[in-house]
Amino acid sequence: MSRMLLLLLMLTPLWPGEKIGNPYRTVENYFKLPAGRSWGSTSAVYVATNGHVWVAERCGANSCEGKMDAPVLEFDAKGNLLKSFGAGMFTFPHGIYVDAQNNVWVVDEMAHHIVKFSPNGEVLLRLGKVGVAGAEPGMFDQPNAVVVGTNGDIFVAEGHGIGTGNARIQKFSSDGKYIKQWGSHGNATGQFEMPHALAFDSKGRLFVGDRDNARIEVYDVEGKFLERLTQFGRPSGIWIDRKDTIYVTDSESREREGYGHNPGVKRGIRIASLKDGKDAKVRAFIPDTFADPENANTSGSEGVAVDARGHVYGAEVAQKGIKRYVK
Repeated sequence: MSRMLLLLLMLTPLWPGEKIGNPYRTVENYFKLPAGRSWGSTSAVYVATNGHVWVAERCGANSCEGKMDAPVLEFDAKGNLLKSFGAGMFTFPHGIYVDAQNNVWVVDEMAHHIVKFSPNGEVLLRLGKVGVAGAEPGMFDQPNAVVVGTNGDIFVAEGHGIGTGNARIQKFSSDGKYIKQWGSHGNATGQFEMPHALAFDSKGRLFVGDRDNARIEVYDVEGKFLERLTQFGRPSGIWIDRKDTIYVTDSESREREGYGHNPGVKRGIRIASLKDGKDAKVRAFIPDTFADPENANTSGSEGVAVDARGHVYGAEVAQKGIKRYVK
């Protein structure tokens, strides 16, 4: 096959009149589960500084309620399972974060709490109240994501409903004391509809995936709005590497009216460089391969993580499990 023909086959329609290449191949079933254990719906994946891949999956189904599977899984770089923990502690694992000390933070959307574990599964800190939704400071209503700043401050994005519950970012000290919050329902600056993902860039700016508003809002750590990015579809997951390459998953855009309506935008993982500014062009696009995304509320990757070699990991709710994408 000629190089020109190969290039043409790689080009994938993204927006009308624009074609973006996909330089990745897909690796299925890279991570090895114990015999008799199957993947559940998965939106939480994170690569730690030691190269290990952490996943929080939903106990072989789309909920851990009533199940005793250990949903928090640590894999080595070759896909071998090293340990698991968290059995009986979560209803709906939704987000995961591994801090600089390799402590593991797991967000339980439907049970409205967050747990910080040591790398060996010891509980170090709890935020929120298990099974209780609330709007007062320090409480959560369907939290989605957590990240930790360089000084140890904790940031939580919450609100998985459109026009109901909370739609805000809460900030806590390293020991879990409430500091402040910002955000409310809407599409004006400083408002959110389903703030679904959080990530920091090398400048310490906080990127918020404002999913139902089809944008990323960028803030400083005090909640001051800095800029907006709209070239990534409906952001479900965000990963920013040390070189400020940004990877954004869109697991929901579709042509049909109703939920996820975002005509002309395909589901998949978009990759760009933040060094090019807020209008950075998407350089690569890994398309969703789900057979019928128009009739599915979600498909393809929700969560995303990238290792030091540039391998991309997509956590999938509908297809269940983790896909690995290799250049």
